[in-house]
Amino acid sequence: MAKRKKGRSIDGIVILDKAIGISSNRALQVVKRIFDAQKAGHTGSLDPLATGVLPLCLGEATKVSQFLLDSDKKYRTVIKLGVRTDSGDSEGNVLESCADFDISQLQIEEALTPFRGEIDQVPPMYSALKVNGVPLYKMARKGISIHREARRVVIYSIELTKYEKDELELEIACSKGTYIRTIADDLGQALGCGAHIIALRRTQAGAFTEADCVTADKLKEEFENGGLGVIDEHLIPMDKAIADLPEVVLPSATASFIKNGQPVLVRHLPEQGLVRLYEEEQFIGIGCIDDDGKVAPRRLIVAH
Repeated sequence: MAKRKKGRSIDGIVILDKAIGISSNRALQVVKRIFDAQKAGHTGSLDPLATGVLPLCLGEATKVSQFLLDSDKKYRTVIKLGVRTDSGDSEGNVLESCADFDISQLQIEEALTPFRGEIDQVPPMYSALKVNGVPLYKMARKGISIHREARRVVIYSIELTKYEKDELELEIACSKGTYIRTIADDLGQALGCGAHIIALRRTQAGAFTEADCVTADKLKEEFENGGLGVIDEHLIPMDKAIADLPEVVLPSATASFIKNGQPVLVRHLPEQGLVRLYEEEQFIGIGCIDDDGKVAPRRLIVAH
């Protein structure tokens, strides 16, 4: 006899405003428990130091989590000049310090120019990136530093929004895989004084912004006062995560073939790429256009 899974079969995305000081996985477990969800997954880690937009996928929504992981992001960060750390943020050990420096706003603006567009970035040792199955941060904690290959990322925009004394604020829009701590460290090196992050907030992940966010404390309060029905109102339909993909609406008869794994020919399909699939108005998953112009199932949603 199959063991019954604990929790509810609920599907949707919660846009958490992650609090400072906790890991993304810890935040996920808290939300999973509040919603009493059977299955949950996050869409890429935020450092414990970081706050802000962290989409969490419950139930079948975990099937779109990779698209959120691959999505563009926006950040707001505060960087302190004069101190370089081994982690690129205030939680690391000080490597170098420089008390005597005088840097103008114009110098910072000029130093930011090479960061715009496509750049090669070396991932920091204090990162979740794995080498031979071991996260780099675990090696870093043991004092081990290994060679990391530079990776190509895209900085769509990087703007200086504030500069007072030895602290500056940047707003950054970037591609997936961009390390803001590395930008801070590289900027400090370019300015010749060293730098590290003292505050970091993600303001957007894919289609989701701060306006979509809810805190864990707010969820707990609403659950205690109104139960699961109230907090379920924070669940966002999973297809919003892939709203930039073309929509393909299928009649039920045609959708049944897709559900059985068979490609179908539909009029007015895109020439290539991924699409959102709907049976009438019901989202049923992600499809792809194959070589002969048919739409084939890629990731299908299981209806409860």
